[in-house]
Amino acid sequence: MPKHILGKRIGTMLFTTGTLSRCLSSQTFNEKKFPVTPEQFLILSLLVENKELYQRQISEITLKDRANVSRIINILENKGYVKRTDDSNGRKIHKITVTEKGKELADFITPTTMELRKIITKDIKTDELEFFLEIMDKIYRNIRDKVNLQI
Repeated sequence: MPKHILGKRIGTMLFTTGTLSRCLSSQTFNEKKFPVTPEQFLILSLLVENKELYQRQISEITLKDRANVSRIINILENKGYVKRTDDSNGRKIHKITVTEKGKELADFITPTTMELRKIITKDIKTDELEFFLEIMDKIYRNIRDKVNLQI
């Protein structure tokens, strides 16, 4: 198959697979009646993993614009899962940290996300998954430098 045809197929597969993955996550979170969305959980889990981050860092990691990240942080803060702490420089910059309640929620939800990963990677051997991730990393790098994100 010619490379330009394969390229079209890659774009379609990336888009539809991403859409299906988000649908599966949303459906599962709804069925289990989790108090956060998968998008909110992504940010919560980043904070658990990194201890504290600035909003700008969260935007860069998730490729979400600052307004969207701010909205999600507001929701998580209102639910008591994260807190903002003034930056020592005195500017209007806040460190975002996860609360104990947020850690408990992340611990509660994480087994479900592990089950989702098992579903997604079913019948895929470890070496195949490693190769796939190498290819996805190359695709990511090929695209990353060509996109001007307003983060």
